[in-house]
Amino acid sequence: MSGSHDTEHHISAYKKVAGALAVLTVVTVLASYVEVGVALGIVLALIIASAKGSLVASVFMHLKDEKSLWLTGTLVLTVVFWFVLMLIPIMGRMDNIGTYKPLPNANAVPYVPH
Repeated sequence: MSGSHDTEHHISAYKKVAGALAVLTVVTVLASYVEVGVALGIVLALIIASAKGSLVASVFMHLKDEKSLWLTGTLVLTVVFWFVLMLIPIMGRMDNIGTYKPLPNANAVPYVPH
């Protein structure tokens, strides 16, 4: 009898995650229509993708039930490296504060200083 209850619990969790992934997919599509800069658009897309990936990893890969210190350390280290990778483009642009440096864009109008 408890095996049936465990199965029902897992199926319920899978249905909730499927619904959350569907909602986040709609959010992804709606976010693609928001007029933001390139850098902010990339950060927004990565945040949404990270939320979707964490749902998949925690439920479908059963990582939410893991209590291993090595696994926790690896995941924390991954998050730290993710933030470093997100900050590299920002730090690369910070040395030019006060000077005009447009983001590369194929259809951008050239800037002519007055």
